[in-house]
Order: sequence, then C-alpha cells, then structure tokens
Amino acid sequence: MTTREPLLKPVPIAELRPTQMTVGYREVAEKRRRWRAYDGEKKREFLGAHQIPTVLGPKKRHYVVDHHHLSRALLEEGVKDVLVTVIADLHHLEKDAFWTVCDHKSWVYPYDADGVRRDFKDLPKAITDLADDPFRSLAGELRRAGGFAKDTTPFSEFLWADFLRRNIKEKRVEHDFSAALEKAMALAKSKEAGYLPGWCGPSEG
Repeated sequence: MTTREPLLKPVPIAELRPTQMTVGYREVAEKRRRWRAYDGEKKREFLGAHQIPTVLGPKKRHYVVDHHHLSRALLEEGVKDVLVTVIADLHHLEKDAFWTVCDHKSWVYPYDADGVRRDFKDLPKAITDLADDPFRSLAGELRRAGGFAKDTTPFSEFLWADFLRRNIKEKRVEHDFSAALEKAMALAKSKEAGYLPGWCGPSEG
C-alpha cells in the first residue's frame, strides 16, 4: 500500500476554527516581528514550509490543531490564506461525537485564560476571537530561554503555563515580564516541575 502525500490546499485564515481558547499575545507579536523581517521570496518559502494541520469537522470546517499563534500572527499581518494539511476527516460526525474524538486524541484544549476547563461550545469561532493568556507567552519565552525542552506532548506549553499561573502572580507577568521570566526559570529547574513535559532537571548545587 503506497503512502499518499498529504493534500495541501489554501484555506482563508478567517475561516479556520480554533481548538483552544487562548494564545499568548506577546508570542503572536514576536511571530509578527519575525514575519516582517522576511523579504517576499522568504515569505513565500515560509508559507510553503509551514502548513497548518487541521481536522475536517462538521460542515467540512477546518479545525486547527496546531499553529494557532502563527495563524493569528499571519492574519494580523494581512495574509489571507494559508496551506493546510488535513490530518483527519471527521466531517461526517455529529458535533458532540466530533468533540469527543478530538478530546480523546488531544486535538482540543478547552481551557480559558484562568486555566479553567470550559464547554466545547465556548471555544472561539475564529482565530481573531482567541483571548490572551499572559502565562502562555511566559511559557513560550521560558522554552526559548532554555527553561524546558521542546516536547511532542500536545499542548505542552499550556501545561507549563498552568504550572506558572499557580506559582507567579499575573501582575508580575504583566508589569515586569523580565522578573517573571527569571522566577519562571528558577521554577522550571525545581523538582515541583518534574512532572511537566520537557523538564530539564533541577539546577546543580
């Protein structure tokens, strides 16, 4: 049996459906800055190399299962369409069954900016409706700074965000991001963080 290449097709970003409730706006801004630094050719190459994985759901809508931050950043930069690769076609399922499957496959993360699980019907209907979670931005920056390793666990940075939310005051994240990152780095090396994906172990000494 031959393996088929995934079918790539351009889809308007405005039509993509999120499978999470939040993004880190600071993280989105960083992706926008990087995008603006590319010339025209580099932008075309980037879009060709960064397909958005989706699950085809009821009414044949494309539900994004990764790259929400990138999708939001590109939309804010005026990009209309992105290439998607459909990882599963579940369009024939009723909505309840669709969400049950997505939940079991870890293709959905229905937690709000307070880390509270919400009903699937509360998920935003568009990429523009994603709320800000400052702790998701902090987790992204923490990973880039070497606080933890990139991991294949679905929504791993949200797990880190939830851990940081319980240990750092939100005011600190909003008013002194550098100090919050410093505290996050110390927390990331603690044994308390040992259950998290990509944990790099306690600091020496």
